[in-house]
Amino acid sequence: MSGDPLRTAFSFPGAIQFPDNRDLAQRFDQAGGRVVRRATGQLVFYRPDGRRMLATDPAGHPLHECEWGQDAKGAVILRRARLRLDWGRWVGLKPGGLVNETRLNLATKPGWQRLKAEDLRQMAAQAMRVPIEEVRFFYGDEDLVIDAHGQATIRHRKDAFYVLEDGSFDKARFMSCMGAMHWDRIDFLPVVELFKSLLPGTGSAAFELIRGLYDDQNEGQPAPRPLRYRGIPTYPSEAAFGLFSSFFTAQAPGGGDPVAIFMDPSRAHQLTWLPSHTWPLRYFDEAQRFCMTVRGGQLVKVTCADDPAGMSYVSPKGRRVAAWDRSAMIVEGRLRLKDRDRTADLSLPQDVGRTLASASEGAPAVSPVDWRSVFVPGVPTVQPGEVFGAVLLYAQDETPIGELAAQPFVADYLQDLAEQDREIGQILLRAERILIENGDAVISTCIPFDRPREVVATVCHPAFAFKQAQHLWTVCAELQRWDWLQRTQFILSTGLSPAMPVGASHDLAYVWLPYEEFDRVSLLAARLRMLAQRIKAGGHAFLVGPARLGDELAKAGFHLYWEEAVERLPTFAMHRTILPKAKLRSGLTMFHVRRS
Repeated sequence: MSGDPLRTAFSFPGAIQFPDNRDLAQRFDQAGGRVVRRATGQLVFYRPDGRRMLATDPAGHPLHECEWGQDAKGAVILRRARLRLDWGRWVGLKPGGLVNETRLNLATKPGWQRLKAEDLRQMAAQAMRVPIEEVRFFYGDEDLVIDAHGQATIRHRKDAFYVLEDGSFDKARFMSCMGAMHWDRIDFLPVVELFKSLLPGTGSAAFELIRGLYDDQNEGQPAPRPLRYRGIPTYPSEAAFGLFSSFFTAQAPGGGDPVAIFMDPSRAHQLTWLPSHTWPLRYFDEAQRFCMTVRGGQLVKVTCADDPAGMSYVSPKGRRVAAWDRSAMIVEGRLRLKDRDRTADLSLPQDVGRTLASASEGAPAVSPVDWRSVFVPGVPTVQPGEVFGAVLLYAQDETPIGELAAQPFVADYLQDLAEQDREIGQILLRAERILIENGDAVISTCIPFDRPREVVATVCHPAFAFKQAQHLWTVCAELQRWDWLQRTQFILSTGLSPAMPVGASHDLAYVWLPYEEFDRVSLLAARLRMLAQRIKAGGHAFLVGPARLGDELAKAGFHLYWEEAVERLPTFAMHRTILPKAKLRSGLTMFHVRRS
């Protein structure tokens, strides 16, 4: 090998982690390895058998690494992959990393001895209400087994995503999953589940790998293999369509509208997807600590690894307003990043700078309200990377779900309940002043966006509160109702008594009691008394705490309407369809109360 990019690729810290790849890198030329510089400038390093082991940007900075092995039949399979995100964190992908098993007793069914795998597929198709073709596609004979005693085991395999704390699988934490891909022959586009748990940029990095392997497999073929969106079931969304469209182009039957067809779950599979002529290309600048994404000679976004806002700067081209008042443009051969009244000019990577067109327009006007203005008295300090990493993670085993990660089960349930139960709906809609305590993961879910309200949220986890403030800004930008954001306050909690506004009296409160206080009866009682002082007579509250909390409510001046264990909520039941072993803290209960 020769040339700086090639040396950079193998010497870059953490670029190669898999043992077989490390061994191959030390004798790459002698072992028959091959490196190809694509027309885009990106480098791909191939093993002697022609399978990619490493992909980098033109300067040799790593994008993803693949580990290959053999299955029980001797076929070569993708064992694991590592994907580098724009802000430097690595995430892992493990084919078949999540396997959910369902067991059925067929011994009481007449003639069960004659049942075959195809019979189980028919049963599964009926139970899940999906076409038998989809079940055949995702369930092989090895996934459908009937033993000699009539006990059937049905295995549903999914590919799993992991957060790699140190860049390797040694400290991997489960993050999300998607339909099990055929990595040796990419033939469909997958359904991603728990997508809200994905670290920013995971979807794009995964499709960068999918597109790369797809191109490898279709090289030299007379026509590229058409793909379809498949899953049991599919979850079509505008975000999914946008991600797919970045790397592939949708072909609608009969010249129909691809977006309309895709958004219909019963028709999404009718679209065929072929490789797009241009797709997102990433360029890392390690000295200036940023990653730039370009498509078709146009700047798409820039992500700075040390940005405490935890967001990318996005090109304002074609946008009415720059997202979060942040924009990235090429101005006179330099990269200009603008965050409201703050501007930074950076030099462009040599590999791409000369090919990018300068912005034809100036930066868009800023919005009337900064998303950070909701923090009172000032914006909390967060470490770089904390906000990027502020996603809710759920274990794939029986490890109890954490305090923050449990909050959406309640908030989403109440949001659904308000649409189904007229009385609950009226309570939420009539509220003029809303209090949210320790609900840092769901603040925006607790706010109805139909008219201005006074909202006060006490926060304990600033990084998650940043995400909520940014989402609130986005909603207000779409509605062009900045006065709603101006009436929202996030106040940092410093203990039992956060610095609440004097004379605060709320119509409605959402309160999540800290797990660490569940077994401290006196502290729980003190919290309830303090809460009673913040809710006006006749006001309502939804509390989440230990089951024993019910004994203390009347003493604090609350009337209990009803209570429900969180594990019995339909939102948690839906979560368990993805992670059947999911477990909440024992006794976690939601209470609906009214201030006497």
